[in-house]
Amino acid sequence: MSKCFPGLIASLLLLHLSHGVVLADEIEEIVVYADFRERTVDDVPASITVLDAERISELAVQHFEELVNAIPNLNWSGDGHRARYFQIRGIGELEQYQGAPNPSVGFLVDDIDYSGIGTIATLFDMQSVEVLRGPQGSRYGANALAGLIYMRSTEPSTERNGRLQLQVGDDDMLAAGVAFGGSLSNDDRTLYRLSAHHHSSNGFRDNTYLGRDDTNGRDETSLRGKLSLSLTDTLLADVVLAYSDVDNGYDAFAIDNSLTMLSDNPGRDAQQSIGAAVTLSWSGSDRIDFKSITSAADSDIDFSFDADWGNAESWAPVTYDYVSTSVRGRRTISQEFRLSSSDAGRIWGESTDWLLGLYGLRLTDDLQVYDTGEYYDPGYDFADSLDSRFDSRYEASNIAAFGQLQHDLNDRTSVGVGLRVERRTSDYGDSDDLSADPSETMWGGELTLQHQLDSGAMAYLALSQGYKAGGINLGNVPPERREFDSEQLLSFEAGVKTTALDGALRLNVAAFVNRHREQQVRSSFQLVPGDPTTFVFFTDNAAQGESVGLEADVNWQMTDAVSLYANVGLLDATFEDFVTPQVDLTGREQAHAPSYTFAAGVNVRRENGFFAGLDVSARDAFYFDVSHDQRSQSYVLTNLRVGYDADAWRLQLWARNLLDEDYAVRGFFFGNEPPDFPNALYTRQGDPRQLGVTFEWRF
Repeated sequence: MSKCFPGLIASLLLLHLSHGVVLADEIEEIVVYADFRERTVDDVPASITVLDAERISELAVQHFEELVNAIPNLNWSGDGHRARYFQIRGIGELEQYQGAPNPSVGFLVDDIDYSGIGTIATLFDMQSVEVLRGPQGSRYGANALAGLIYMRSTEPSTERNGRLQLQVGDDDMLAAGVAFGGSLSNDDRTLYRLSAHHHSSNGFRDNTYLGRDDTNGRDETSLRGKLSLSLTDTLLADVVLAYSDVDNGYDAFAIDNSLTMLSDNPGRDAQQSIGAAVTLSWSGSDRIDFKSITSAADSDIDFSFDADWGNAESWAPVTYDYVSTSVRGRRTISQEFRLSSSDAGRIWGESTDWLLGLYGLRLTDDLQVYDTGEYYDPGYDFADSLDSRFDSRYEASNIAAFGQLQHDLNDRTSVGVGLRVERRTSDYGDSDDLSADPSETMWGGELTLQHQLDSGAMAYLALSQGYKAGGINLGNVPPERREFDSEQLLSFEAGVKTTALDGALRLNVAAFVNRHREQQVRSSFQLVPGDPTTFVFFTDNAAQGESVGLEADVNWQMTDAVSLYANVGLLDATFEDFVTPQVDLTGREQAHAPSYTFAAGVNVRRENGFFAGLDVSARDAFYFDVSHDQRSQSYVLTNLRVGYDADAWRLQLWARNLLDEDYAVRGFFFGNEPPDFPNALYTRQGDPRQLGVTFEWRF
């Protein structure tokens, strides 16, 4: 069947459902919770994407990685089963095997920090997802050089309500979840929300050697509880407890870059996390407000893979068998205090809002890596074996002070100033007798100017600086590359946010220029061509890097029944004067930084309950890594849904990757085929077409 045929059917179906539509309503205001003060998207002078619960359910089935293609200038590295390494505007890590965790993109769920370990980012009962692009120097500091991803689960409410969700689909997918909450007291001073969800599927791979179709399978469980306590009339406590158990297979690479696996030792990508957060909000003064945020997370992460991707039969007569296993334990605890002005506490003639704060973070990261292997080539009578263990422990403490002023120059124009100073002290030691205790002081902040135009639009200019700590490289790296310096990112952004057609049309446009100083770039090379476990990963400082680009999104409630959306991200991110041991990257585009990302869709919702939606996303080709010049192919993905929404229940039929597009989310270029080990491109493919049904009962 032609791949165009399903798309034609989808378009005709949407046109049929939209027949007889009526006038449009105004688009609802969207609130940003990741900012210091809760403000609407239109009031924040920054490029932000916010997806509410309805949009999340339209665009995704299970995990945050399914939302990435819908967000401009956001990409992810398929190094692992689920997405946990993200790139915003071309900036972000591609992997993290050894060494100190040092993410460029922050990742928070209900104020619990999972930066660099976002495997647990399942979506059931999520209220919103926010992506803040650009350095968050004063708000989040060292872990948000490129930006921040902030997920927020459904808040407790005074009304008793709940939902039961069941899903079945291709790939033997089966999922079930329940969430409910309400008030525990007659005076509504104690509110709660509980949710539980489990998802399983086979992972879209067939291992013909083992005769299994689940070696890349998914087994994902999440439990969450939220409690809102009005301790007094002026003191509110919000408590979050979260448990996630993601136990996924990792059998994702094949010598022929297909979905047919030959490995005899399939790997595992598992993360078990327990997290908690307590937020105290005090408003007992008419001049100041106080907030305390305490959070902690305890994560155990197992990551293993069949390094040769084959078996005894596939490599015969050569014996070639390697396995790598990593066991990581990460513990974080953080405390933040904020003191801010209320309406009566504004200073300088009641023209200026102010905020002061302190932040502390304690992180420990324990890692054990086990590499085993055996090689024998009868043609050369050459034999080798490997049985190694590597242990490391990293401890770091961060202390930061920050402040922000928002001053009204007049009733239309305001200027904002933010500053954060952060001190990091760390201690590292490993079984290779490498030890270090680097410490450094970093700073970042922003200067913004925003103005309300006569048309009602808001225009803004923003100058911001973000930072990222330096560190040391492990293993057998060249001596001159043992240490790397901290990185600074200076960003200039200009944007306009406006509404039209009596609020039915919303348009946001932002253009930016980023300049890196001492840009950190993580590269790799293979020490022994016949040993796939001898990759050395190291971070180096590029002399300078630059990126320019644009983000634009439009949402149009065309009628009461029909809404349209589209967004685009344009990016030109290049290195300047940077050479790795293998390639000269001077003037080359950065890795996982496609020059365009695009998403558009139409949603139809009729008064009789029938609904349908069609979403199309596209992205340009991008370089897979900085250690080679191999690129992906550009691709287009199409998703379709149609269903019926009654008062108490909802039934939805959906198709992801409707046209069954082949596309790659990660690529390596090295020798992995004995006996000659010629360099070749090996890619990990994205998920193929999947059809499914979702039923939800609301109570």
